[in-house]
Amino acid sequence: MGIDAILALGGLVIPPVFDFIKKKFVKGGDTAQATAATLATTKPEILPEYMKSMAGLTEADIKWFNRDVIGMPSQWVIDLRSCIRPLSVVIGFILLALDMLDPGILDAGTRGSIIVNNSSWFGSRIR
Repeated sequence: MGIDAILALGGLVIPPVFDFIKKKFVKGGDTAQATAATLATTKPEILPEYMKSMAGLTEADIKWFNRDVIGMPSQWVIDLRSCIRPLSVVIGFILLALDMLDPGILDAGTRGSIIVNNSSWFGSRIR
């Protein structure tokens, strides 16, 4: 029972702590916006060409990311994609409730995985 509490607290606390550390200490590389701002003040004659290049790069990235999608996916596909993680959390709660009613349904590893999944989902919602 103690390991379950540790897993739940770890899953709940680790995502916001990780986000905080990443925002506070890990400085992002040079972004397109920072470069455009610098060019606007130092070399404004290069800025239009830079923006055109960045637009082309973004378009290429979008085409590569959507390389297996032809057209707009159906609304039910979009809805299904958006409900996968919350549905796994709900199913996890149901399985944990069944395990509480009849101990032994879930082995320790499965129970731990469900607890970490559910608590990390809630932890990722803490801002």
